[in-house]
Amino acid sequence: MTVVSAYGTVLQETLAQIFEAEANAIERAAQLASESITEGGVLHIFGTGHSHMVAFEAFGRAGGLAAVNAIVDIALTAFNHGRDGKLERLHGYAEILLETEDLREGEVVIVVSNSGINAVPIEFALGCKARGLHVVAITNLRHSQESPSRHSSGRKLFEIAEVVIDNHGVPGDAGISLSNGESVGPTSTVAGAAIIDAITARIAEIVVERGVDSPVLVSQNLAGMEDRNRALIERYRDRSRLL
Repeated sequence: MTVVSAYGTVLQETLAQIFEAEANAIERAAQLASESITEGGVLHIFGTGHSHMVAFEAFGRAGGLAAVNAIVDIALTAFNHGRDGKLERLHGYAEILLETEDLREGEVVIVVSNSGINAVPIEFALGCKARGLHVVAITNLRHSQESPSRHSSGRKLFEIAEVVIDNHGVPGDAGISLSNGESVGPTSTVAGAAIIDAITARIAEIVVERGVDSPVLVSQNLAGMEDRNRALIERYRDRSRLL
């Protein structure tokens, strides 16, 4: 078996575990978010490092929701190479981000952090909770439980969130061992994107079941769809820093 086929197997097994073991948590997250969106709210998603890609997965996505605010700080991504990892551990940085976001009581924020131990995602979750938001965590429970917190409180992301969704990865994220002992094949981004897309799909289904106009975006590459998307984007423009 090549590393490619082995990686494919690991991904299939990981996704199967997620959709079996995390079904109730995914449903809970979707129910909470659909209640807010039905009342005019938005779904906030925040991630640092490679987890920011999971936030982007839900933003402006064909088949996804217009009612999404992807909270991404470029300084906390790999584009700030050499500094992003240090900033992710910096106490007080999350409060700066929180002060610039329109976060409303009763809305849902999904905080994505594979390790769930660094100061910024933990403080961001605490700040959202203090503001009356429902906090959902997408994290690697095994990694988090086996690692010490880097937050002054000693707490980890999964201990703060109202809903916890395990991405079922391995500590260190890389799921394939090579003959020299090195590990490759990270799973957290694929798993996180699948979880996010499952949540937003379920939100859309619930909204439709309630008879409310669906905020689902369609592909801009399909003829005649530009006006529909434009109207949805305008509806939520003042709730998203990226629109």
